[in-house]
Amino acid sequence: MLCWIDGEYLDSSQLRISPFDHGFLYGLGFFETFRTYEGEAPFLQEHMKRLEKALQYFHIHMPYTVEELRTVIKRLNESSDGAGYFRLNVSAGPHDIGLQPTNYTEPTVILFRKPLLERPRGKGKEGIWLETPRNTAEGVYRFKSHHYGNNVLARFEVPNLADYEGFFLTEDGFVAEGITSNVFWVKNDILYTPSLETGILGGITRSSVMSLAADLGVTVEEGKYKPWALEQAEECFVTNAVQELVPIERIGSAIFKGSAGRVYNRLHDAYIAQILQRIKGE
Repeated sequence: MLCWIDGEYLDSSQLRISPFDHGFLYGLGFFETFRTYEGEAPFLQEHMKRLEKALQYFHIHMPYTVEELRTVIKRLNESSDGAGYFRLNVSAGPHDIGLQPTNYTEPTVILFRKPLLERPRGKGKEGIWLETPRNTAEGVYRFKSHHYGNNVLARFEVPNLADYEGFFLTEDGFVAEGITSNVFWVKNDILYTPSLETGILGGITRSSVMSLAADLGVTVEEGKYKPWALEQAEECFVTNAVQELVPIERIGSAIFKGSAGRVYNRLHDAYIAQILQRIKGE
């Protein structure tokens, strides 16, 4: 697998980082995962904006622009059909042991690409209520950080992530998010999703879906909801940047419409139309 690290293209077997990198020593690093369509990353701008917000919050300098990264993405996609799974990783970079008092000006920046295992659109998953509670964010916002132990513990609770998604509750018992996704459900044609006040990640696909729902005249409500509110829904689906919108068929004894959900289908169709519009530059 060809990767890119700090301006250099290397095979994945050649990648090396310093043991003094504060991303390793203190978990101070952030990442974004996304996919490409026909060689293009249609939501790269949004992913970079979220990443830069995290980096600024933790005083980490980002030395590369969006356009420079687009060039790297095209190069990494050259020997494929243009569909790829990408992870952009920025860690604080090597420093002495001990907390850096001011700024991190020389981070380690890696762009990984691997083949995209495309999931058939409309293929559902089963939801599982997790025993592991969702931890609180390190600061005011939740970022996609190297502090991923909470997600790892949750992953141990599900048989696999291809057919299942674990649903976190906050310590107060409110619906939060999936292990790798944001959560939505539909009741009486109203689209519900946990608010950012629950400490969830502000997902790029989540934001897109909410905006598209407004365009389609679908009422969206954000808030703090107990599990019973979701279990009484007619439709349920989860979102992330790689798998798009994935219908949930059941969680416990609650059965949902899955891929037959009317609101789910309208939103997924609109999401795909938005992607096509972006990659064609319209």
